[in-house]
Amino acid sequence: MTRVRISVLAITLAAVMGVALVGSSAPETTGGRMTASASTFLAALSPELKKKAVFDFKDPHRAAWFFTPQQDREKKFTRKGARLEEMTAEQKKAAMELLKSGLSAKGYEQATTIIGLENLLLELEGPKSAMTRNPSWYFVSVFGEPSSTGKWGWRFEGHHLSVNYTLDKGEVVAGAPILFASNPAEVKGGAKKGLRPLPEIEDHVRALIKSLNEEQDKSAKQPKAFPEIKEGQAKADVGAPVGITADKLTADQKATLVKLLQAYAGRMPDELADTEMKKVKATPDTKLFFAYSGSPKPGEGYTYRVQAPDFVVEFLNVQADSAKNQANHIHSAWRRLPIDFGLSE
Repeated sequence: MTRVRISVLAITLAAVMGVALVGSSAPETTGGRMTASASTFLAALSPELKKKAVFDFKDPHRAAWFFTPQQDREKKFTRKGARLEEMTAEQKKAAMELLKSGLSAKGYEQATTIIGLENLLLELEGPKSAMTRNPSWYFVSVFGEPSSTGKWGWRFEGHHLSVNYTLDKGEVVAGAPILFASNPAEVKGGAKKGLRPLPEIEDHVRALIKSLNEEQDKSAKQPKAFPEIKEGQAKADVGAPVGITADKLTADQKATLVKLLQAYAGRMPDELADTEMKKVKATPDTKLFFAYSGSPKPGEGYTYRVQAPDFVVEFLNVQADSAKNQANHIHSAWRRLPIDFGLSE
């Protein structure tokens, strides 16, 4: 009886003080943190902004993701969702906390650096640029009602950044697509000279390519560049895998390939990154493919792809940056196969 009374008292005190009880799943898992962050974000919005932010879970907008500038001929945005630009400081903070719940500390730093590059692009291109450059043109969408019992999802998106998650019963069932891009890939001048927002996804692949012997390179290198990452749809649509399989790599080369994949998975919170990397390491070497095109030397265009039965990494560096430096503008994505967003074909 005494134990029962103490237990009831503890529960009562915790409820009054707003303290999470041991065993409560809400903030203890990545899914719980996302649910709590999304709920806080929506509670902070005005009715008008909430109407812009919330969509039905099955709304086609959930799979219509974009990382390119989305604007009309008058240079007005065409993206859906609640825009950072129209939020109060409190609302914007809540929006960024939601983004933070879906990224590792390093991933969040990279994402905010990408957002900040909009200011540099405006400086380089000037106000007469064909594209609007605005670090407040990032949009938040919530699909369904954040809860620990049903299905729901969310997206944080703008130029060169698209973070998408799907949850079911409080658990993350899909963290894809997640796209990070950078223009420039390396800042060549000015106060930010030397800044590289996404260095690992180039450094590791350059090391891998450089290590290939003639026979390996013949298998890995493709005659044509991989096409641009297909946005606006749930399927990655990358076709059959090509290139060299991991069983044809040395132990050191395989380790470098794993480091490359860790750089992508590491954008996610540790819990999710660990899950993804377990899948990577469980993939038979005969079913893990690496392929590239072009030359990874600075200033020369190249693309690469890492593909397994249930995921694909896509990368392109074929465009000049806004300062006209050749091959200094990168796009990179982690996607699920055969389809993103936790969908089934």
